[in-house]
Amino acid sequence: MAINFIEPNRDGSNLRIGIVSARFNDWACNGLMAACLEQLSELGVKEENITVVTVPGALEIPFALDQLYKTEDVDALIAIGCVIRGETYHFELVANESSRGITNLILKEGISIANCILTVEDEDQARARIEEKGSDAANVAVEMAHLRLRTLAKNA
Repeated sequence: MAINFIEPNRDGSNLRIGIVSARFNDWACNGLMAACLEQLSELGVKEENITVVTVPGALEIPFALDQLYKTEDVDALIAIGCVIRGETYHFELVANESSRGITNLILKEGISIANCILTVEDEDQARARIEEKGSDAANVAVEMAHLRLRTLAKNA
């Protein structure tokens, strides 16, 4: 008996992608967005198939993702944000609750969401991760969109 491997599909030419980006720590979010958009282009996603929404901060991202999913025809979503540890418990609250909201939405709606919310100790850590994580988010979104579409087609 042979194992059935489902190979990753990174062809974004027919995909529609929604992106929600926080404006807080905008220098980091703008860098993540630029790397993400560049990689989406490399994967063949057409500019006219990308919808971008910005929100004040990371806590608002899950709600905006939900609204984007409900109002736009998207195959996958990407969450972009940057939470930098400060002197209070607020870091843990924002990091944990934004992530929880995204995970809950994934499980409730069965939609693919690439979580590209950096949670870092300081600006240097954020700067070191911007390009790689932004690019990774595009790869994850395209690959997981295909897995979701495969499942939807199989269940149709």
